[in-house]
Amino acid sequence: MTTTTSRLLTLLSLLQAGRDWPGAVLAERLEISHRTVRRDVDRLREMGYRISATMGPDGGYRLDAGSELPPLLFDDDQVVALSVALQAATVTGAGIEEAALRALATVRQVMPSRLRHRSDAVEFSTVPRPGDGPTSTVAPEVLLALSAAVRARVVVRFDYENAGSIVYRADAAEAAPPPPRRVEPHHLVVSHGRWYLVGWDLDRDDWRIFRADRVVPRTPNGPRFVPRELPGGDARDFVSARFKGSDRPDAWPCTGTVVLHRSAGDVVPFAGDGSVEPLGPDRCRYTAGAWSWVALAASVARFDCDVDVVGPPELAAAFGVLAARSRAAATTGS
Repeated sequence: MTTTTSRLLTLLSLLQAGRDWPGAVLAERLEISHRTVRRDVDRLREMGYRISATMGPDGGYRLDAGSELPPLLFDDDQVVALSVALQAATVTGAGIEEAALRALATVRQVMPSRLRHRSDAVEFSTVPRPGDGPTSTVAPEVLLALSAAVRARVVVRFDYENAGSIVYRADAAEAAPPPPRRVEPHHLVVSHGRWYLVGWDLDRDDWRIFRADRVVPRTPNGPRFVPRELPGGDARDFVSARFKGSDRPDAWPCTGTVVLHRSAGDVVPFAGDGSVEPLGPDRCRYTAGAWSWVALAASVARFDCDVDVVGPPELAAAFGVLAARSRAAATTGS
């Protein structure tokens, strides 16, 4: 025989599944009468949970969103996932770092010891990739405004602060400020600790990527719009490809293959997004990409070993250009 408290927790756990539960099914799952189900539902309502009920043979109960946040119920895996997510939230640059830390402290305080040990075992730090700039913080109200515009499919108007765009002129005080950007927002993407808005720029008539920490929203928003099809269909792949200087979905514009006279074990830790295939104890096949052929040749040269170019011919020619530049640099330095 379960206690009233444990029965209420079980009932709440079922209702949080986000579906309609017939009263007969709940009574059977909880091994109680229909009348007790109704009383338990009333108790949960008194605690702040909004539970709607439909009458009739197919009627049942559903947990709805309320005006206030009632006590929440999580299973063990959800608690650990929540703890990890809150730890990660402290490095997202979303301007919620302090709130995330306070929420994490609150969750840990009420955790059973077994879950606290599991949660603490997943302690981690985020290290930026080489070449990444510092994480930039975005005001939560900016993210909320952009997210709301994405969902509502309305044009956003904002001032945009380009890095290094300040120009000193004698008549700068008299110059009119630039007009706000007008963008059909498509998606928000987080990449390497920064938030980006992907959208169709109405004035440039093209897709653009904007750093959210440089966006200053204007009010009111513009009119509603019919969403355009993003090239490639996936916002994350689109951003990744643009950062690689490519118009193809998440692909470098220049990709080639070489055989490196080093073991695969020596190459893999430094291969980045390239692929490595062992060919023996001291040779491996390496396929990678870059924004230009010479850049790819220079990237391969960093492995400090003999290289056989498999293809394409553009990569072999790029090694010749790189060699000529290296000879010139050596002559200049002597």
